[in-house]
Amino acid sequence: MTGDAFPRDPEAPKPPVAPVGSSAPSAPAAPEAPRPPAYTPGSAQPRLNRPVHERYPQIRPTSGYGDPRITHTGPGPGAGTEQEPERSSKLTARLTLALTVVIGQLWGLTIVVDEWMSGDTGTAWWGAGFLCLSFLVVLGLWLLDPKDR
Repeated sequence: MTGDAFPRDPEAPKPPVAPVGSSAPSAPAAPEAPRPPAYTPGSAQPRLNRPVHERYPQIRPTSGYGDPRITHTGPGPGAGTEQEPERSSKLTARLTLALTVVIGQLWGLTIVVDEWMSGDTGTAWWGAGFLCLSFLVVLGLWLLDPKDR
């Protein structure tokens, strides 16, 4: 086997050599660790230090808002927010009312089934009428403004 288990880095500074005539064994001086270069912004590769418009010629100052080729901007600032707050409030109110009616229908259905099973058919028929009336209320809300569909 020739050489060390850890070969020497060829770029590392060489340790000082003792003069030929010296009789005193000198301890090898520990090499100083090289200091990192001072930070300067930019890159060591000059091609990366060019201005943005030279690095990316396809990006023009008007890319986006002034480009006539762009017809749909896609999601941007405020994406996901309602653009028509009046319409949004109408739909929210209608949805809340419809959900209230549906919950009432489910409650009424349990009452009607319970009364029917206990043999009180008169109350069950009044309950069925209530369920039909609440269905007509939801249908009326749906027919109220057809342009929202």
